[in-house]
Amino acid sequence: MEKKQVRKNKQNSGNRQVKNNRKKGRKLTGIIVVQILLIVILIGSYFIYSNFKNRDNDNDKIADKNTPTPVVDNKDDEDDKLSPEELEAKMEQERIKRENEERQNIIAEAEKLTIGYDYDAAIEVIKTYQGPEGGYDVYPVLKSAIDNLTAQKDSLLLYGGSYTSPTQFNHVFFHSLIADNSKAFDGDYDTVGYNMYMTTVTEFKNMMETMYNDGYVLVRIHDVAKEVTQEDGSTKFVPGDIYLPEGKKPFVLSQDDVNYYDYMDGDGFASKIVIDENGKPTTEMILDDGSTVVGPYDVVSVLNEFIEEHPDFSYKGAKGILAITGYEGALGYRTDDPASPTYEQDKETVKKVAQALRDDGWEIASHTWGHRNMQTNSMSLFKTDANRWEEEVESLIGPVDIMIFPYGVDFETTMGHYKSEKYNYLKEKGFKFYCGVDSKPWMHIKDEYVRMTRRPLDGQAMLEFPKRLEDLFDLSQIIDPERPGKNW
Repeated sequence: MEKKQVRKNKQNSGNRQVKNNRKKGRKLTGIIVVQILLIVILIGSYFIYSNFKNRDNDNDKIADKNTPTPVVDNKDDEDDKLSPEELEAKMEQERIKRENEERQNIIAEAEKLTIGYDYDAAIEVIKTYQGPEGGYDVYPVLKSAIDNLTAQKDSLLLYGGSYTSPTQFNHVFFHSLIADNSKAFDGDYDTVGYNMYMTTVTEFKNMMETMYNDGYVLVRIHDVAKEVTQEDGSTKFVPGDIYLPEGKKPFVLSQDDVNYYDYMDGDGFASKIVIDENGKPTTEMILDDGSTVVGPYDVVSVLNEFIEEHPDFSYKGAKGILAITGYEGALGYRTDDPASPTYEQDKETVKKVAQALRDDGWEIASHTWGHRNMQTNSMSLFKTDANRWEEEVESLIGPVDIMIFPYGVDFETTMGHYKSEKYNYLKEKGFKFYCGVDSKPWMHIKDEYVRMTRRPLDGQAMLEFPKRLEDLFDLSQIIDPERPGKNW
């Protein structure tokens, strides 16, 4: 019994010891956990504090960066340290530097004109210079520049040496360009006509690129033949003096029916000529949703872009001739309809657009008011049409002296001198240049007028008469792959 009691007492004592140890362990664990939490809190607080401090430092750095550093102009202080003689010498050096820069700018302006072969204007720019010491001739740099320009001018050849007479010049023409092939060649009743008589924007660009690479240079028809006054006061036309670098070939370009007729709406053509934000003429196109966009959608804007990239493609800023009818207004504006709510506004706009075109190097021609055959028209209808064009179109676009025949049909069949009543009537109206259509260049320069044929560069010429264009193009490199085959 005693042994059992002793064992029992020992067991109780051991149990109490275990319990005490467990209590101590739990207390110790609690203390450790609390200490760990305190350490975590302290570390977290440190990082939070450091983060905010770094942000403040970064903000201070940003503020420092955004705060402009004061610029100290020590020029006055430096000048104050100079003697009167030194200050005068310094000011003289600065004056000489400014004048040298001014003369270099004059030379650069002159050289820019030579890109378009206008050497006379380039030389004149320099000759008009007036400096403190006198005219251009007292400045060696300007005299040297004129000598260089004169030497370049003297190296030019009449017609680039490519022709012996303007009668050999090409005059090519287009109708409105197709800007969206999918709409023009959609298989409806207009498709055949568009395929025959129109050229796509892609084809036009290909043609201009090819002609540029072959040395062609755009000239005005008024450069081809010019009217001169003789000693007795009378005037006569003579061949123009067009001097170009060797191998260059002058040519004239024109576009018919620059009216944007109603039947073309929705068929992938431009809708009118407008003036862009820089005061330059360009073309506008109406999209399917009724909104409009401005860009290279017809001859005016596409050719302008090309010449912008290739300024030596244009002789003295020449562009092309725009032939306008009147029965559906002009240049895309319905100035033929007094009932139109925008009638008066459209007339004023046409005046501004026409002037912008002229200022940009474009010439404007009559294509008659009603686009009638001038050869078969009776004299009565002939006069009525001419009068109406003068009243409704020329009154807005300004005087013109170029007549481009509808359908390319001349009002006379003679190959000699004009002498008909129709000619005399148009002569009274001020017309002096008359342009028909042929497959090759042909020209008459008479005392009182000039006749010049034009070559069509349209679908019919490319698909039906390709041999006629062999001297100008490899048509495999020109024809738009989206153009249908011959379908007439």
